[in-house]
Amino acid sequence: MEIRDLTPDDLDAVLDTRMRSFGPLPDDSVDAWRATALATMERGRYLGVFDGSRLAGAGRLTGFTQWWYGRPQPMAGVAGVVVNPEDRGRGVGRQLMRAILTRAADLGDAVSALYPATTPIYRSLGWEHAGAESILTLSPEALRAIRPTEPVKLRRMGPDDAAEVIAIVGRVHAANRASGPIGWDEAAWRRYLDNEADFLYLADDGFVGYSWEDGDISLDYLLAGSEATARALWSLVGTSSSVAGKVTAVLAPDDPVLWLLRERAKEEIKQTRWMFRVVDVVAAIARRGFPSVVTADAVITVDDPERPANTGTWRLEISGGSGTASAAEGEGPRLSVNGLSALYAGIPTSTLRVGGMLSGSEEFDEALDAAFAGTPYMIDYF
Repeated sequence: MEIRDLTPDDLDAVLDTRMRSFGPLPDDSVDAWRATALATMERGRYLGVFDGSRLAGAGRLTGFTQWWYGRPQPMAGVAGVVVNPEDRGRGVGRQLMRAILTRAADLGDAVSALYPATTPIYRSLGWEHAGAESILTLSPEALRAIRPTEPVKLRRMGPDDAAEVIAIVGRVHAANRASGPIGWDEAAWRRYLDNEADFLYLADDGFVGYSWEDGDISLDYLLAGSEATARALWSLVGTSSSVAGKVTAVLAPDDPVLWLLRERAKEEIKQTRWMFRVVDVVAAIARRGFPSVVTADAVITVDDPERPANTGTWRLEISGGSGTASAAEGEGPRLSVNGLSALYAGIPTSTLRVGGMLSGSEEFDEALDAAFAGTPYMIDYF
C-alpha cells in the first residue's frame, strides 16, 4: 500500500469510492463536489491510499479556523474518509488516518476535529468525543413574538459580502468566548452566499441565512452581536409563521434566542456528535484562549503513541487569558491523548477519571477544570 497526495487525475476514482461508501451524489451536486475536491488537492489536503495503481481509500483534512474560548486557531477538519468495500478489513483506514494526522502536523494545524461515521478507529488514534452540532425545532409563531426593540438596518447579501461575514463571525465568537465553532475561508463563504435557494440578510453586527424545505424553514446561520440585531433577525424569520409549520435551526446550546422566546416548555433537539484531537501540545495550548480571571500552574503527563512528541510531562501555565506548555521533569496526573483532547474541549476532570482517561493525583483537577472551562459546540457540519 502506498499513500500519496491525490491529483486531478484521481477525481473519478475518488468519486467512485465515495459512491461505494456513502451512495451516489445527486446530479446537481457533482460539479460542486469536484470543485471543492480540486481546491483541497491544490492545498495538499487530500490523501489517497493506493494498492498499486488502484485507489483503495481517501480522506481530506480541510483547513478551518476554530475558536477555543473566543480565540481562533487553524484546525484540520477531517472528512470524506472512504474505503472501497473490497479493501475494508485490510487496515486501509488506519493507515490513512495516521497519514492524515501526520499531514495535519506538517501543515501546522495543532488541533483536529471530525464528525465520525463510526468511532472506534478514531478513538484508537486519539480523537475523542467533544461536542455536538445541535439542531432545534422552533415554532415560527413563537419567533414572530420576538419584537425588535429598535430599528436595525437589514439588507440582502451575496458573494461580495463574504469578507464582512467572516469578520462578523470572528467578532461574535470572540465576544461570546465560544469554544468549538468553526469558520470557513472566503472562497467557501462566497459559494454559500451565491446559492439562490438561500435567503440571506446582513446587519452591521449579524447575519442570517435560511432556506425553505417542503414548506418549512431550515436555518443555517443566525449570528448577532447585540440584542437589537438578534431580535431583528429572529423576527424576520418569524414573519413566515403564517406559511411555515416549523423552523429547524442549528444553534449553540446557549443561543440567546432560547431566552428571547416567551415559551420553551418543550423543545425538540437533534444532535450530531463530533470528535476532537490535540495534534501538537505546545502549539495547541499557546493558541487556545483561557478565562482571563484564571491563573493556574499544573503538571500533567501525557501518553500519545501516535505523536511521540506529545508524550511526556508538561507544565501548563495559565494567566491573563493565555497559556503555555513546557517540558517538565517528573510525573504528574496521567492523561491519555484522548483525555488531553477531551480536557482541552472542556470535558470535566471528574468525567475523565470515571471514563478511564485521567489517573493519579487530583491536586490539579480544580485548576484544570477552571482553565479549560467551556461548552464545545459547532454550527457547521463538514
